[in-house]
Amino acid sequence: MKKEKAFIFDLDGVIVDTAKYHFLAWRNLANELGFEFTEEHNELLKGVSRVRSLEILLSIGNVKLSEEEKQRYLVKKNTEYLSYVNQMASDEILPGISELLDYLDVNKIKYALGSASKNAPLILEKVGLLNRFTAIVDGNDVSKAKPDPEVFLIGAKKLNMKPEDCIVVEDAIAGVEAANAAKMMSIGIGDAKLLSEANYVLADTSDFTTEFIKKILN
Repeated sequence: MKKEKAFIFDLDGVIVDTAKYHFLAWRNLANELGFEFTEEHNELLKGVSRVRSLEILLSIGNVKLSEEEKQRYLVKKNTEYLSYVNQMASDEILPGISELLDYLDVNKIKYALGSASKNAPLILEKVGLLNRFTAIVDGNDVSKAKPDPEVFLIGAKKLNMKPEDCIVVEDAIAGVEAANAAKMMSIGIGDAKLLSEANYVLADTSDFTTEFIKKILN
């Protein structure tokens, strides 16, 4: 008998692309503080918590702020980011993902979300996917950031699956490292050089063909 498998998906860069909205909000904040924040700089913030992202941003601009000012800017950044998120719709689901979820549903394969974002349920609701996931693990459920495997181990538990029977889909190296640390199969989405530690790497989400899914499930 074929062994049952389950999927755990990261959110940003896998299900939707909210990185562009983070970038706009951080760039506006940097402009306000008097320095330039580029898309190259933004790469440093991928998969990083909001607090740590602000620290990186401030070091780029060589700006020092009091704790009180930092808190104020964190709230401001998140408010602006959420204003973009609230305008999201189903057309922002990345190519191939709706078809992949349909395939998993038809074949009764469970899947969960494993994201550091505290806004994950809101984003899924906006794009019409909230009720599709068997389980959701977001920033409110975890105390340790990726590459710590906590988010994926909680996901496996919520799916009632053993870690080694879970397949993680990630676009960040920290996420791939977290999946590997959890002893799960890892599929990287993006640059093959950057994500070389993943078991499989796809250039983008549209490469999730039926053939590829069947291959990894077997």
